[in-house]
Amino acid sequence: MPEKTYSISDLASEFGVTTRTIRFYEEKGLVTPRREGQKRLYNQADRVRIKLILRGKRIGMTLDECVEVIDMYDPEHNNAEQLHSLIARVQDKRARFEQQRRDIDEMLKGLDEVQALCESALAEAGAAN
Repeated sequence: MPEKTYSISDLASEFGVTTRTIRFYEEKGLVTPRREGQKRLYNQADRVRIKLILRGKRIGMTLDECVEVIDMYDPEHNNAEQLHSLIARVQDKRARFEQQRRDIDEMLKGLDEVQALCESALAEAGAAN
């Protein structure tokens, strides 16, 4: 049975990205579609690779980080190294995002204080007039 293939439009539609994004991944050598004239035909492995790259990007990984983790995959073994690496990256991203959230909460608190002071000053000025 022939392997299922996907057009660039199929994959762009499925993953909600532009065809330009998928061509960029091809230019970077991350996927290698078969060519039939001008038509690109992606196989299941290309599809999975794009899916994993987009998932990694969604959780804040860089393209290089995504590729590094994906390239560690070894179907001949238990992939413990890949999984440990991914866990470490996820923990690092989580810590950075949590720190960013604390920083944003502090900034919002500061903005609330400034706004309250301004509103109080306006109220006092209005009472004096």
